[in-house]
Amino acid sequence: MTRFRSLLFYFLLALATVVFLIIGLAILPLNFSLRFCIMSRWAVFNFWTLRHICGLDYRIEGLENIPAGPAIIMCKHQSAWETLALQIHFPAQVWILKRELLWIPIYGWALASMQPIAINRASGMRALKQIVSDGRKKLEKGLWIVIFPEGTRTTPGERRKYQAGGALLAEKTGYPIVPVAHNAGNFWPKNSLDKFPGTIRMVIGPVITPQGKTATEITQEAEDWIESTVNRLGSRGEG
Repeated sequence: MTRFRSLLFYFLLALATVVFLIIGLAILPLNFSLRFCIMSRWAVFNFWTLRHICGLDYRIEGLENIPAGPAIIMCKHQSAWETLALQIHFPAQVWILKRELLWIPIYGWALASMQPIAINRASGMRALKQIVSDGRKKLEKGLWIVIFPEGTRTTPGERRKYQAGGALLAEKTGYPIVPVAHNAGNFWPKNSLDKFPGTIRMVIGPVITPQGKTATEITQEAEDWIESTVNRLGSRGEG
C-alpha cells in the first residue's frame, strides 16, 4: 500500500504542478511577494495530499526564531519535502540553485518564474560572486534567500562538505543566517518513490549573526548546529 499511495501522491502532484504553472503564467504581472503567496499554495496542497494519502505529517519547532526582517536560510537537504516546508513557513523567498533545474520541462519553467539565483556550480569563484551580488539585491528588496549548503541531497547519516556561498553572502551583506534541520530523509528518501507514514520533525535554529565573523566561521557554526540537531532528531524523530 505504501507504493500505491506514493504513486497516487505523485499523480496528484503532477496535476497540481500543471495547474499552478498555468496560474503562474497568468499572474506574472503581479509583484513578486503576492505571486509567491499564491504559488506557495502548491506546497500547501501537496502537504495536504501527503497527510491524507500517505499518512505523512510533520511538526515544527523554533518558529519563534524566525526574525522579523529578511535573512539567509541554510537548510539540511535530504529530500524534496523541505523545499515544500520552507515555502509555507517562511516569508517570500528566492532559492540559490543549480541552473540545470531550470531546464526541466514544466517544473523548471514554474521555478524560473520565481526568480531564483541560478548558478553554474562548475564556475567556482564566478558562482560565489553571483551569489553575493544577486543575493544582496534580493535581500535589500526584503526577500529571503534559501540555500542548501551541501549542494545536493544526502541520505540520513551522510554528511557532505558545507559550501561557503550562504555564509559569504552573510559576511558581505550583514544579513543573518537562520539554520534549519530536519529528518525528512527517513520518510521521503532520496531517489525513492515511497513516502513512509509518520511525523517529520523540522527545527528552526537560533539566528546566527555574521558580524565579526569570517565566512568560514559562519559556515562552521551553521554546520555544527544543523548536524548536531539532525543527529538528535534520530531516524524517526526520537530525542
